[in-house]
Formats: sequence, structure tokens, C-alpha cells
Amino acid sequence: MDQQTQKSFERDLIALIPHLRAFARSLCGNAAMADDLAQEAVAKAWASRGSFTMGTNMKAWTFMILRNQFYSDKRRSWRSVALDQEMAERTLVANTNFDSAIALDDLRQAMLMLPENQREALILIGAGGFSYEEAARMIGVAIGTVKSRVSRARAELVQLFETGHYPRDGKPAGQAMASMLRDLERLAA
Repeated sequence: MDQQTQKSFERDLIALIPHLRAFARSLCGNAAMADDLAQEAVAKAWASRGSFTMGTNMKAWTFMILRNQFYSDKRRSWRSVALDQEMAERTLVANTNFDSAIALDDLRQAMLMLPENQREALILIGAGGFSYEEAARMIGVAIGTVKSRVSRARAELVQLFETGHYPRDGKPAGQAMASMLRDLERLAA
């Protein structure tokens, strides 16, 4: 990697740090852990900069690094720390506000009613945080087409929520975010 390419890579990576932190927080649910995870993902991206192809989607690449690190940490963590029963009893708190999980699951189910091309555009722009230009390149259509699909998808979701006419699939509401992230990962790949 030449000096100019490395500077460009460094600038682009630094610009992605707020997005990585936000994505890490959505995975961890803990600000301190998320910051550590984002920092580790940036360090891994920097160490692997030679394997990145300039001109491809750095945001998707770094998100994949962060996600993989998160799951690697999760797999290791259950083996490395013994449960301290006394500490657990003092710190475990039941979440009695399920409204946000239910609302997110309602969104997931309503989005299943959208045509595939509208759902795809909405996931990339809304959940993925990609720009219209990036989404257009990923999908292989014009920017105006992506904007139109997102606009139609949003209007359709408003109508679906107003009428309540969308099927409920009975899946646990807590899995809605994981389902959306899997869709995002598939689309960004």
C-alpha cells in the first residue's frame, strides 16, 4: 500500500469510528463494552489494511470485522468467567419495559409485507446507515431509484401501522434486531 493510499485508508477509517461505535452499542447494549469493541475493530482493520481493496465498501468491511469480533468475544466469554452467585443477585435486574422490543418486532413483521426491492433499500439506508449513493452501487440501480424505493417503503409502513393489517409470525420479539442485522449483513455482503 503506497503512502497516498494509506493516508486515504486512514482518513476513511477514522470517519467510520462513530458508525462503528453506534453499531457496537446496538450489539452490546453497554457503552463501555461497545467502545472497547469498536476500538478493537478499528485496530484489526488497521492491521488488516493490506487485505482491503480500495474502492470497495469500507463500512461493510469494518462492520463485518466488528461483528465477527463481537461473536468471537461472546463465544470465549462463557468459558472464561465463573458465575459469582452473590454478585449476580446484586446486579441482575429484570427488564420490565418490553415496549421497544415489541415495536421493533412489529416493524420487522410489517417490513416483511414490503416488496423485496423496497425492503432491501430501506434496510440498507435505515438500518445499515449507508448513503443513497452507496446503496445504489450495492443494489446496482440509480440513486433516484433507491430514493423512490425508500420513500414508497416508508409510506407503505405508515399505512400498515395505521391499519394494523400485517401478519404476526409468533417469533419472539427479542429476536427482531438479530433478524434485521442478518438481513443487513446479507445485503451488504
